[in-house]
Amino acid sequence: MEIDGHTKLIALIAHPAGHSQSPAMYNFAFEHEHMNDRFLALDVEPEGLPQAIAAVRTFKMPGVSVSMPFKQQVIPLLDHLDDAAKMIGAVNTVVNHDGVLTGYTTDGIGFVNALKDNGVALAGQTMTLAGVGGAGTPIAIQSALSGLKTLNVFNINDSSVTNAKRVVQVINDQTDCHATFYPLEDREQFRQAIAASNLYTDATGLGMGKLVDKTLVDDPTWFHPDMTVFDTVYAPAETKLMRVAKQAQVAHVINGQGMLLNQGVAAFKLWTGHEMPVAAVRHEIFKED
Repeated sequence: MEIDGHTKLIALIAHPAGHSQSPAMYNFAFEHEHMNDRFLALDVEPEGLPQAIAAVRTFKMPGVSVSMPFKQQVIPLLDHLDDAAKMIGAVNTVVNHDGVLTGYTTDGIGFVNALKDNGVALAGQTMTLAGVGGAGTPIAIQSALSGLKTLNVFNINDSSVTNAKRVVQVINDQTDCHATFYPLEDREQFRQAIAASNLYTDATGLGMGKLVDKTLVDDPTWFHPDMTVFDTVYAPAETKLMRVAKQAQVAHVINGQGMLLNQGVAAFKLWTGHEMPVAAVRHEIFKED
């Protein structure tokens, strides 16, 4: 459909944003469904976030997708949060209801459903999670709500450590999962936790952009074959962490593409009221049958 005076703009707000596959995914879906919408990736400097959110109202945009490093910083700029976003303390989807901006989070559901797509169940399992920021927070809480038995949370001692400890407390107070916080600087504890886990998830952002050659685990012996390694990075499609896991012959090595797709399915419905053509998107964008 050609762009005209009625075309609606939806966008990703992130820094950096150029690596994003979201424009390809959403624009293909809009075209497939004959919808007069377009999706752009906007690289916004941190100091420009308030103006970017104000533009959602000014331009009457249906909404925006919010990615690193803004998933928590955006909250004070919104009018409302849905219940899940309040519990998680992070937002990845903003919907504009006639000038009233509501924040939602679809990342946690995206993660859980990506695991399901790969035949991996969380119920009764033990997971070690590295990084509890904008992506790691919904992963941790939604996993706990989905039946995870034990969660080992590792985070560096920076400005995000307070949130990491908060997430552990929320999980222990409001779910049946037992969560424990550990400093990521304790490498031996980190190694032991991974060895005792069914699932290791990296939500740090290492392995992408300028950090493409970085990984928290570069020794294959830290992993065992009967486990899952999930890297939330989706570009590149294979990260250094994933290569290390494959060297260890890990049963399931998964990147962030499935999480991106499944969170996008939920966001698409929130913005447009329509269902995303999932099968077509899988085939065309992610080259899956």
